Amino acid sequence: MAGGAEPEPRPPLVSLVLPVHNQGDHIRAIVESYVAGLALLPLRYELILVVNGSSDGSLEACRELEARREAVRVIELDERGWGRSVRAGLASAEGDLLCFTNSARTTREILTLMLAYALAYPEVVLKANRRIRESRRRRLGSLLYNIECRALFDLSAWDINGTPKIFPRSFDRLLSLTRDDDLLDCEFNVVCRRHGYPMIEVPILATERQGGRSTTNFSSALRMYAGAWSIWRETRAAP
Repeated sequence: MAGGAEPEPRPPLVSLVLPVHNQGDHIRAIVESYVAGLALLPLRYELILVVNGSSDGSLEACRELEARREAVRVIELDERGWGRSVRAGLASAEGDLLCFTNSARTTREILTLMLAYALAYPEVVLKANRRIRESRRRRLGSLLYNIECRALFDLSAWDINGTPKIFPRSFDRLLSLTRDDDLLDCEFNVVCRRHGYPMIEVPILATERQGGRSTTNFSSALRMYAGAWSIWRETRAAP
């Protein structure tokens, strides 16, 4: 309208992808806490719950949330896998800003802090750099893996697996990740490095798990060490 005030721009849409594996006893509380935190930020949002290979009541709990919350959508996968779940969620996401995180280790406070940074810096990749309260053995294993990935791929990130990870849709190479397993986070960092996507790491103090049990053990750690070498060989062979 001539002489009228400019219409207010719509706030950005954030797609939050949450892989869910055997979290039926606590996923409702986590999602409700996220909803409360998201309401404090100037954004629109969708919550995509990707239930993968669960053998408990995770799917039923997520379907209940979907029925009660308009912003919640559920994707069901028969097979488990962190990377498989993240990729399925991102493929379905409609947001301007895309985010995925390990819900069992991400509190409402951490999520809202990271998203506040993302709103302030919408043209960079934002990821958590966790200060982990874990056993010495687990800290050492994580340190060795991070050093390996930094050395192989010339990465600047100190916490390869740290989540939340948030990026703008315009960084479309991150929508073509291929890994189905835990090595998706390594691939994510490598793609950012290869295509020059600027990255900011936000230091956070990781807390105890909000529920469930970690699936990381000695065998999975060895697979990740070997998997990083496999990705390095693939990148060397790529044109």
